[in-house]
Amino acid sequence: MARLLDIHPTNPQQRLVAAAVQALRSGSLIAYPTDSSYALGCHIGNKRAMDRIRRIRRTDKKHNFTLVCSDLSEISTYARVDNWAYRLLKSLTPGPYTFILQSTREVPKRLQNPKRRTIGIRVPDHALVRAMLDSLGEPIMSSTLTLPGDDMPITNSEDAMARVGNDVDLVIDAGPTGIEPTTVLDLSHGDVEILRQGRGDTSSLA
Repeated sequence: MARLLDIHPTNPQQRLVAAAVQALRSGSLIAYPTDSSYALGCHIGNKRAMDRIRRIRRTDKKHNFTLVCSDLSEISTYARVDNWAYRLLKSLTPGPYTFILQSTREVPKRLQNPKRRTIGIRVPDHALVRAMLDSLGEPIMSSTLTLPGDDMPITNSEDAMARVGNDVDLVIDAGPTGIEPTTVLDLSHGDVEILRQGRGDTSSLA
């Protein structure tokens, strides 16, 4: 059964943040809250944990993993961002959006969409996640915690423990999240395509 770590949502205790980051660095798969819903997360170089995410979510190799980044400056290391796309990212981050972008060579091929060579990028507006990213110093490889057969993602630690507690190593409780996943915007073709309407508002993109 996973260990449960209770962290304050707006003033995360540094020692507990350090414990969560150490778990990531040591190869653990975690379930953690974001500004949209719960997500599964692991270290960017952890292939075994990535395979565990695929088994939990029952996804195939076409599934786009998401790199959860601390800010826009970090995004350019992992994704190709044109000027128009940068302006859009700047206007929508931090927030509940996932952006599909062309990968750079810094992204391991196993994290990319195998045909399109794209990667999901996200900059969440959540104090705990920002603290974890600042301490980790690199992105968290993530996937929304939506289980097979469910229409909506998991939104609280109790459900996370009950449903994936035997499949992950750590569940972080920082209070309930929103009930919607992120809005997914594909920017990889030179324009904006809304792949999934979630919590992020898209009225300005019409």
